[in-house]
Amino acid sequence: MIGLWLPVAVLMAAIYYGATVPDVPPPIGDWFSDTVLHAGAYTVMALLTLRATAKACWTGVTRGTMIAAFVISMLHGVSVEWIQMYVPTRFAEWRDVWNDAAGAALGLGAAWAWGIMRRQSHDL
Repeated sequence: MIGLWLPVAVLMAAIYYGATVPDVPPPIGDWFSDTVLHAGAYTVMALLTLRATAKACWTGVTRGTMIAAFVISMLHGVSVEWIQMYVPTRFAEWRDVWNDAAGAALGLGAAWAWGIMRRQSHDL
């Protein structure tokens, strides 16, 4: 159980840390836009959370585990923006929450599509 949720917890902590530092380090801020950073982080977050909710088994990937992964990811994203309201040099923005949601949906959509392709290849 710990092995399933530890990667999720580590990524969540890393995002919290990155969200609370006063300034985004120049190489990261220069190489990637804010939109790409949010979407990318939450693509990974949703996939790791799906892995945990499905108990690392493709047969465990259900509509319920996908919804749970999305909701957990989005609760984290909203909490990050809430925390940023109290960091003097950072801003809480709804646009960031939408980018988080887009990234999570992208990751879960990719997992759903992969599951369909995987099932079809086993049926051949």
